[in-house]
Amino acid sequence: MNKTIGFIVAALGILVFATILLIAIPSVQLSQVPPEAGLKPYTEQELRGRAIYVSEGCMYCHSQQPRDPSQAPDGSRGWGRPSTPGDYANDYPHQLGTMRTGPDLLNIGVRQPSDDWHLTHLYQPRALVDWSIMPSYPYFFEIKDYDNGVDVVVKLPEKYKPAKGVVVAKQEALDLVAYLKSLKRNYPSEQLQFRAPRKLEETK
Repeated sequence: MNKTIGFIVAALGILVFATILLIAIPSVQLSQVPPEAGLKPYTEQELRGRAIYVSEGCMYCHSQQPRDPSQAPDGSRGWGRPSTPGDYANDYPHQLGTMRTGPDLLNIGVRQPSDDWHLTHLYQPRALVDWSIMPSYPYFFEIKDYDNGVDVVVKLPEKYKPAKGVVVAKQEALDLVAYLKSLKRNYPSEQLQFRAPRKLEETK
């Protein structure tokens, strides 16, 4: 019995120690990091789009953390400078991600500033990248009999156009695109200027 109690106490002690070390201390440290000077707050529409991004689980295939050149050639991939804690001051919950089935998205608003590109890509990724394995999101769109001049019509290659009518974006699609276009961390980083430059080892 005494051994069981001792084991439980030890296990709880390890759990408390790990919680303090891995959660509490980093949380306090990050709460004291100021936002980067060039970081802009999200608009109401961008926040709605971000909520959709979170609910759709986009982070399971896309990261939002360009890495230091010593860790990965993200800069040469066109994904932008290494991210800093101040880049995420407006993000809760954060969407750092752990997988890169698709490209990093922290600077997708710089790489792809076109509404038309994003809408087409969301409706049918293979209309733009024939080898893409990204799922399509047809429920963010609807097919209407004709272009009424008010709705946002998705520009599609002939192969992907509906047999009749046009594909128009619902508000959810427009909000999600607004969020994706807001992902621009191309401003100068004050937090990076104190980091010693390092080169990626030529191991590949």
